[in-house]
Amino acid sequence: MARLAVLFALCLLPAIAVAARPTRAPLAVMGRVYCDTCQAGFETPASTYIAGAKVKVECKDRTSMKLLYSQEAFTDSTGTYKMFVSEDHQGQLCDAMLLSSPQPNCMKPAAGRDRARVILTRYNGIASDDRYVNNMGFVMDQPMAGCAKVLQQYQDFDE
Repeated sequence: MARLAVLFALCLLPAIAVAARPTRAPLAVMGRVYCDTCQAGFETPASTYIAGAKVKVECKDRTSMKLLYSQEAFTDSTGTYKMFVSEDHQGQLCDAMLLSSPQPNCMKPAAGRDRARVILTRYNGIASDDRYVNNMGFVMDQPMAGCAKVLQQYQDFDE
């Protein structure tokens, strides 16, 4: 009888404790998608945010670069997307990337602004479950009127 009690204590109790442990909240991945209306290569006050843009998060193995995880989302009316990731991706390279824009005159992904790295693990010192991704953008086919004035504020003047 004593052996049965010890066996119970060593085998079954840890399993019950693990099963009863509350599950953690998923990580929330958030970002925005914009249209570079002035073809500046970055967000400006004239940039607009795109509703209905499609984005994807992918995680790959660091050594083989094999795809291990993928999830897609659409932006809301403010150009913001949010997706929830419940799995931990420690040791993997995870990127958010642009897939498509519903705006016919702003469908070309901006060079260097079409993807952004995101850390999808809890074992990195980040206390929050929120993961904010750098904004990503598409470039408008033709700059809109008034862009010269907008871009003028970014010029350097040495006097």
